[in-house]
Amino acid sequence: MAKVFGILTAIVLALAAVVFFKNKEQFELRTAETQTEKDLLTKSEARLKAANEVLEALPIEIAGVDAEVESLTTAEAAQQKSNDAAKAEIDATTAKIAANKEQLDGIRDKTSKMGDLKELSSKMRATSGELEELAQSITASEAKLSDLTAQDTALKADIEGAKFKVDTFASGQSLPSLKTRIRSIYPNWGFVTLASGNNAGVMANSTLNVVRDGETIAKLLVTAVEAGSSSASIVPDSLAPDVTLQVGDRVIPGQAAAKATSN
Repeated sequence: MAKVFGILTAIVLALAAVVFFKNKEQFELRTAETQTEKDLLTKSEARLKAANEVLEALPIEIAGVDAEVESLTTAEAAQQKSNDAAKAEIDATTAKIAANKEQLDGIRDKTSKMGDLKELSSKMRATSGELEELAQSITASEAKLSDLTAQDTALKADIEGAKFKVDTFASGQSLPSLKTRIRSIYPNWGFVTLASGNNAGVMANSTLNVVRDGETIAKLLVTAVEAGSSSASIVPDSLAPDVTLQVGDRVIPGQAAAKATSN
């Protein structure tokens, strides 16, 4: 009777080993799917970079950038959904491995009372090794998932930055981060040139403030913008009679004035 029971126990263990191997195949499949999603995320980042270059070089193409941002947002949502699904698969696999290990421990406890079963012991050690390999694979997959999450966060930040630029340009304002200086002055024609252009955030038809010693001494209206330079008209009556503009005077966005002009 004991011999029959031992044979049945060996069969059960063999079936358990088969289940473990199938679980390993499923886990490797999920890992490959995670890598595919990572490649998709890399492609999305490349598309975002291309969209940003278009935005910086051609601010007048705001409508095209809006479409690109919407596309990237959709891709980011899909990526997040895939990440969540991958994490759920990992959690389920981990729980299944824990349950199988618990079952194996119970079988080991029963067989320990049946005497010296060298062959069964060897199989159990091999199964234990498979469990350790699966645990290491899970750890590696969790690390990859963490990297994907970090990249996803960075992608969100890039999208928010692009949206902010689009909203700012759409409102007819230069970027709040703009800091430039007067490059040359043409008093007879009433305009100046600036050392920065649309690459730095200068927007055509926006209002800028000329600041000296912490005070606004004049206002400018941007009339033409290029990649690395721009020109602006001196707003009439904004310059005091006893103040003369100088090359090198600091220029910053005039947010309130720009909004008033837009309205």
